[in-house]
Amino acid sequence: WGEDELNAALSAHPRIGEKPTGGQAHAALSRQEQSAVDSENERLAQALQEGNARYEARFGRVFLIRAKGRSGEAILQALTRRLQHTADEEVTEALAQLREITMLRLEGVIGE
Repeated sequence: WGEDELNAALSAHPRIGEKPTGGQAHAALSRQEQSAVDSENERLAQALQEGNARYEARFGRVFLIRAKGRSGEAILQALTRRLQHTADEEVTEALAQLREITMLRLEGVIGE
């Protein structure tokens, strides 16, 4: 996979901390994967919103992370760290995250 595939995959991906939209199955998976992000924690929600905006301004795409198994604070720490990446480093990291998400979703489908 390369940057074009990453951008295509992210075209319908929700921002971390926002309610997913789109097809029922895709939105349900995103909601489940992001369930550890505490939307009631206003400080965390605000920090994620601001971080998402900085990330999109810097890299031109939605921040992607395998949210399943991570706390909201861990996601925020990763977002802050990744804002220091070069464009090439971030493409590599985002593609790795996309692979992890894809594998978790495939495991979920196979396990059903």
